[in-house]
Amino acid sequence: MNDRERPMGEVRRINRVWVVLVMATLVTYALGESGTAGRAGMWATVLMFALTFVKGTLIALDYMALRQAPLMWRLLIMGWLLVVTVFIIGAYASSRILPH
Repeated sequence: MNDRERPMGEVRRINRVWVVLVMATLVTYALGESGTAGRAGMWATVLMFALTFVKGTLIALDYMALRQAPLMWRLLIMGWLLVVTVFIIGAYASSRILPH
């Protein structure tokens, strides 16, 4: 489906999602490159992963068209994204807490 066949509201939504994705990418990049995430500790890292989860959610729902997909597919993909994010945060947290 090209842009001429899409309803105008859907095109606007995709454009808004794109802007949010770019802004979230810039925030996570700035946090990582400035060293703020390292100095601020775990909370900055959790914020970065939360933004990453939001980005993954927007990509899955809007760019992979899961918003119109059956509930089972949405739950499966969103559950997978949540599990992966929680495991990565857990691995990071344990590496910070447990002695080497």
